[in-house]
Amino acid sequence: MDLDEKKRLNMITSSIVEGDRKTAAKEYAWFVKRYSREVIDFISRMTNNRADAEELSQNAFVKAFNNLQTFENRASFLTWISRIAYNETLNHLRKQKHNFVNIDDTQIVDIEISDEDFSTGNEERIQQLEQALELLPPDNKMLVHLYYYDDKPLKEIAFIMDLDANSLGVRLHRIRKKLLEMIKNGKKSAKFMIFY
Repeated sequence: MDLDEKKRLNMITSSIVEGDRKTAAKEYAWFVKRYSREVIDFISRMTNNRADAEELSQNAFVKAFNNLQTFENRASFLTWISRIAYNETLNHLRKQKHNFVNIDDTQIVDIEISDEDFSTGNEERIQQLEQALELLPPDNKMLVHLYYYDDKPLKEIAFIMDLDANSLGVRLHRIRKKLLEMIKNGKKSAKFMIFY
């Protein structure tokens, strides 16, 4: 976390403790302005709905503001707000009825996978990968996005998802195998369809 963020957070926390929520809210607006687009994009990956993402982002920022005293500087503010946004989004999605591919319930063929299997140099392969990703549950889809698209280390992803980094590595490997199997089969069976 940069020094400017740390100073601002300390000032906001002090204002809250002193009962001056107006000053705290005014200073907190800097964080909302700076990170709202990233948080909305982050949530949109799980919801595929920009309006929901904007509302959930607002909820996450409000929740973060109300819990700033619990912020322990174990991660950057963006990582911390991403964790809150992730949990808000999962709670929202659990209330909806969706059918996704469950990695644990499907037979995964013992195949070797390489980075070439997920190479993005082929437009058809990119399209197949994107279609297969849409069939994953939101938490697995987010894991793939954070690791491969955002290039986040497993330790940071583990903080956001509140999971063990080693188990995330295993889950990521299983997801890759399942995605490859789905791409190689090239067919979407009824059990893989998502209903919105």
